Amino acid sequence: MKKNNLVCIANIGKPRGLKGEFFLNSFCSPKENILNYIDDIFSDDKSDLSIEYIKKSNSKFLAKIKNVDNVDDIKKLTNIKLYISTKNLPDLKPDEVYWHDLKGMIVIGLNKNEILGEVKELNNFGANDCLVVKPTIDSVDDKERLIPFIKEKFIDSVDKKEKILKVHWQSDY
Repeated sequence: MKKNNLVCIANIGKPRGLKGEFFLNSFCSPKENILNYIDDIFSDDKSDLSIEYIKKSNSKFLAKIKNVDNVDDIKKLTNIKLYISTKNLPDLKPDEVYWHDLKGMIVIGLNKNEILGEVKELNNFGANDCLVVKPTIDSVDDKERLIPFIKEKFIDSVDKKEKILKVHWQSDY
């Protein structure tokens, strides 16, 4: 399966106990959504990897891989990323968008209708989600920008089909 059809939703954390259990680091929002994908999770480099169970323990998730029954075997898999296919994601409302859909979109500042760059990634630094916008050949300048993803304040519109993101953001911010 092509990498662009996959969404990384978790990774294998440190082992717990001696029987192959490990802490699962969920990248879903909310984190509990990882429980919806137990049958669809796989690793791009270990196709035989199959999750036996995921359970919540306090604020963390514990998981086990089928046929991995000791701490030494699970240690070898620590930090491996776990994926699902984008076709397994639920459909969104028209005004909603997945983070992975924003990557690669051209960002246009509505103030002067300038191309500010392209969305390279998204991060959450605590207060809110931020777009990391890198300059392109067509950009107004060579600045990298962090633009908060706050609808109606900074984000005007997201055109998934045309891959254009219009923002209320000036090039000199």
